[in-house]
Amino acid sequence: MVKMRYIRRFCAMALAAALVFMCACGKGGSGTTVVLTAGLGKDEVFRIENKSCRLPELMVYLTTTQNQYESVYGEEIWQANLDGVTLEENVKEMVLARIAQIKTLNLLAEEKGVALDEEELRLVQLAAASYYGSLNETEIEKMGVTQDTIVQLYAEYALAEKVYHHIIQDINLEISDDEARTITVSHILIKTYTMDGRGERIAYTEQAKKTAYERACEVLALATDGEHDFDSLIIQYSEDSVATYSFRKGEQEEAFENAAFNLGTNEISGIVEDSSGYHIIKCLNTFNQAETDQNKLLIIEERKKEVFGEEYDVFVETLTRKLNDKVWEEVDMIHDENVTTISFFDVYEEYFPAG
Repeated sequence: MVKMRYIRRFCAMALAAALVFMCACGKGGSGTTVVLTAGLGKDEVFRIENKSCRLPELMVYLTTTQNQYESVYGEEIWQANLDGVTLEENVKEMVLARIAQIKTLNLLAEEKGVALDEEELRLVQLAAASYYGSLNETEIEKMGVTQDTIVQLYAEYALAEKVYHHIIQDINLEISDDEARTITVSHILIKTYTMDGRGERIAYTEQAKKTAYERACEVLALATDGEHDFDSLIIQYSEDSVATYSFRKGEQEEAFENAAFNLGTNEISGIVEDSSGYHIIKCLNTFNQAETDQNKLLIIEERKKEVFGEEYDVFVETLTRKLNDKVWEEVDMIHDENVTTISFFDVYEEYFPAG
């Protein structure tokens, strides 16, 4: 896996990433004004309200990401393509969206009165000096950067993080074991639908459904007679390709989930109906502490995404965005053996550890 710590840093913002810069493909959402090229400087890639991204800023992100990929997969990775779209084009779009997101968060910080304090500004200066000092002359020339460019990038990055944490600071982080616990069940499914030639479900007729229910009753009798092995019955009767499911609350249909969570270990349910058909469920495990603790972290992240996404998406829709399509179309990765810089985000992490 490519080592990209900045993705970890902004994982809670991924929900909105696809919406951040729709003007990259020439269209915007309702309430959004998108203008191409007009009024932009010759090296200005885009502008969101009064926040501008110039080519050297983009090249720092793009070159770092490029070298991260190449350090794992080699330079030949850029030949890969999907449906005629190269990986290079995809990575360029990802980098564009990432920077646009950071610029947008800086605008949001201004609206909320969030700013970096003196200590944070000092750390930005130190980080910028450290990273810029690591660059060779070719890297500085090819990316077109100055130390002030790096100071600006780190300051915007730190402020984006700060306003994100400001937005999510009041989230309830108390998650009960019951809310987070994962159970594991096996089941037998007797379907109440078939598939047509287009792969769409066609519900059984009432008569066919009645026959399916009667079959489920027969299988339930076998499952609970104390003489038949449940796993063998799954193989013989179940119409689901998956025999075992592990899940927490909210991940299955309500009827299936309610029945499963009310079972004790090795207990077998009655017939449970959901949109797929009739289930007979056997509980294999009602609680796993390690999985429960992990789920608590996942639930917290989901809450953060939801709270952040709601506020962020509304804010994005109010913004005017301009893309300099001429500059953007001319942006290319740097293919030079002397350009190997890879530490932009690592240096940031040294001065602003994840917390």
